[in-house]
Amino acid sequence: MAKLSREQMRKRRHRRIRGKIAGSAERPRLNVRRSLQHIYVQLIDDVAGRTVASASTVDKALAAEMAGKSGKEQAALVGKAVAERAQAAGINGVVFDRGGYGYHGRVQALAEAAREAGLEF
Repeated sequence: MAKLSREQMRKRRHRRIRGKIAGSAERPRLNVRRSLQHIYVQLIDDVAGRTVASASTVDKALAAEMAGKSGKEQAALVGKAVAERAQAAGINGVVFDRGGYGYHGRVQALAEAAREAGLEF
């Protein structure tokens, strides 16, 4: 059997995770997507199939704060921003979907910042 790439293994892990979790209107799924330079996060209501709120490092509202920060610091700012946007939409609890990524580094910084800003997961 051919050896799978890192990305193929991540997608396999993500598929396995998604079989077990799903977001709803009351408790949407906090989905994380990480690239080499950026991090993107969405709150997704899987029942209705819509995005409730989102934030990322390329977000124009956060661009001024991102300048000169490390990846972890940027991820923490994104986590805080998505938590504030979720609370503005009336959402306090979410289901965390790390997207098959390991829970360390930028993903961990984002999750901890979102928790500190008031999201429960």
